[in-house]
Amino acid sequence: MFGALKKMFGGGQEEQKKVILAPVSGTVIPMSQVADPTFSQEILGKGVAIVPDSGVFVAPADGEVAVMFETKHAVSIKADCGAEFIIHIGMDTVNLKGEHFTSFVAQGDKVKAGDKLVEVDLEKVKEAGYDVTTPIVICNTPSFPNMVCHTGMEVKALDPIIEL
Repeated sequence: MFGALKKMFGGGQEEQKKVILAPVSGTVIPMSQVADPTFSQEILGKGVAIVPDSGVFVAPADGEVAVMFETKHAVSIKADCGAEFIIHIGMDTVNLKGEHFTSFVAQGDKVKAGDKLVEVDLEKVKEAGYDVTTPIVICNTPSFPNMVCHTGMEVKALDPIIEL
């Protein structure tokens, strides 16, 4: 009963905010299936990975860009819900030194879920010999002991993938 009352009077909004959305459309896979052990062994934190079918990556939550890597292959965001996460586009793509990547945000920028972060020419990245699998890692995993990662499904950008 109280849950229904909370939702009626806006109290359920906080729960809705504690969701990380897909930054790109594609297939969500468990982190254990990522080729790089830094991600597959969850050294940086828990999360999921997406094998993208689009080169447009958007903010998966409202927050602030903590780091926009110079090479544009990764972006770190401190979300308003308290999650600190990184979106790492591809494996070893740092070696491309920004080639085939265009960023639309800079460190310190405020973003809303759905704002364009990075656009990537996935075909050119693949032709250069790189895996485009994209981990989304919650770097402050201990802050979210009940985190649930949803995998084994096709998603569109902004579909829920992680519940905090």
